[in-house]
Amino acid sequence: MTRIVFALMWLVHFLPLGMQAAIGHGVGSLFFWLIPERRKVTRINLAKCFPQKSDAQREALARAHFRAFCRAFVEQGMLWWSPRARIERLVRLEGVEHLKGGKTIVFAPHFVGFEATLARLALDYPVAMMYSRQKNPRFEARLYAGRTRFGGVMYPRQGGIKKGIALIDSGALFYYLPDLDFGPKRAVFVPFFGVLAATVTGLAYIARTTGAAVVPCVTRMLPAGGYVARLYPAWSDFPSGDDYADARRMLAFVEERVLEMPEQYFWLHKRFKTRPEGEERFY
Repeated sequence: MTRIVFALMWLVHFLPLGMQAAIGHGVGSLFFWLIPERRKVTRINLAKCFPQKSDAQREALARAHFRAFCRAFVEQGMLWWSPRARIERLVRLEGVEHLKGGKTIVFAPHFVGFEATLARLALDYPVAMMYSRQKNPRFEARLYAGRTRFGGVMYPRQGGIKKGIALIDSGALFYYLPDLDFGPKRAVFVPFFGVLAATVTGLAYIARTTGAAVVPCVTRMLPAGGYVARLYPAWSDFPSGDDYADARRMLAFVEERVLEMPEQYFWLHKRFKTRPEGEERFY
């Protein structure tokens, strides 16, 4: 089945952007009904984060998220097999002046287009990142090959933060996505849209240890096709020395961007899986 999916993605990547987007949206509409577990997770997340919205508004947002998520997945074929020139056209970078050289952590929240930005940055910079191991070994191998095809380093999260620190010290641009629930280890509970969320303190720790600048980067999927990756000015007074305050600052930034394009954030993820001791589980 995995090989069939890859074969279809390879065929689709030759199509114009508009046709790929339409296919991705169609797959997303279908998967909304075929994957009840993730549909349930998405609905719970949206209910927790947007209680002020009506049921109909949240349901429309959930459907829109599945369409955006699956479109991004389908369009990964372009990142895996298209030539350099097409990827340069696919992803427009804004704010590259904020990558001033020196040690840099690119803080990239989990919006659906983050893979496109990773591929685009790798064309011009030595990029490194950690990743979560995948249950499907064929998918993991394909993901690894796609992410490193233009150079750079990708290592499993089990390798730990020390590996990332060494890569930053070697001059790599560290593409870091710490905004999901990675369990209670090295995490603090801070509000995310008013709901306590286990949040790793790695961003502050790595920045403090290496002296690297933290440059936020958010990817927006465009309706007509393609992506815009916006790099923001490096954060000043970060880290502050207060892990809770730093984690909250990180999530506050994510909240602001989510409100700009709520359908493009990773709502399928069990963001509130880890709960404070004694609190009832959500999922």
